Amino acid sequence: MATTIAPGAEIDIARVWQQYKAVPDPLSEHERRQMRNLLVERFLPLVKYNGERIWARLPEGVELDDLISAGVFGLMDAIEAFDLSRGVKFETYCVPRIRGAMLDELRTMDWVPRLVRSKASKLGEANKTLEAKLGRHPTELELAEQMQLTVKELEKMILDANAVHLISLNKKWYETDSYKDVREIDILEDKKSEDPTRRVYQNDLMRLVTKGLNRNERLIIILYYYEELTMKEIGTTLDLSESRVSQMHSSIVQRLKKQLTRRRPEFGT
Repeated sequence: MATTIAPGAEIDIARVWQQYKAVPDPLSEHERRQMRNLLVERFLPLVKYNGERIWARLPEGVELDDLISAGVFGLMDAIEAFDLSRGVKFETYCVPRIRGAMLDELRTMDWVPRLVRSKASKLGEANKTLEAKLGRHPTELELAEQMQLTVKELEKMILDANAVHLISLNKKWYETDSYKDVREIDILEDKKSEDPTRRVYQNDLMRLVTKGLNRNERLIIILYYYEELTMKEIGTTLDLSESRVSQMHSSIVQRLKKQLTRRRPEFGT
């Protein structure tokens, strides 16, 4: 018989898991939904936390609610697939599924250009190959040699691929008893990073400059000035000819110049 949870009562989550995963299943359909909803409510903060982390790194146009909705479906799939007998913490098991569901949602929106995804895929495959061969994470030099690139070219490729590697620094550093396990990104000091205030100014400027542009126009500006892709690479990404991209770029720049000239008093110049 399923446990009845009174409103406001403390939930024995271990007991809920045992009842939900019991074989043979002693629960009615209504009871199963109730148990599943208890589990979803218990782990919903994980969805919100990871959704906010991903959303903070995305350009305008992606709704946080869309990511959270996708993450809830990922959580529900994780609940169904979770195996108590494996002795793994559910928090550890479900986070990749939650984030994976969110990334799948982003891919259906097609906000990540195909060329960027291709670079990320090649980089990931090379990394997996070397990890299997060496039994450890490869160095940048080893990865560059595997991909027949210079270290500088590899670093540029990593930067280009960063848009789809949104979970690369979410590996556990050590686990706590709460869902907010400490991850490498939380303790890593990046001595090479730029001043964070500069990044804020750049992001604000990007939003100002691209406001009012359509999707392709925004991507041309972002990929050319922020991601440093060539006109040819941008054309490949957007399925446009190099000459068409160049033409659109010139038109956008002229329009932006006129807009900024009209708005010059706002900037005190």
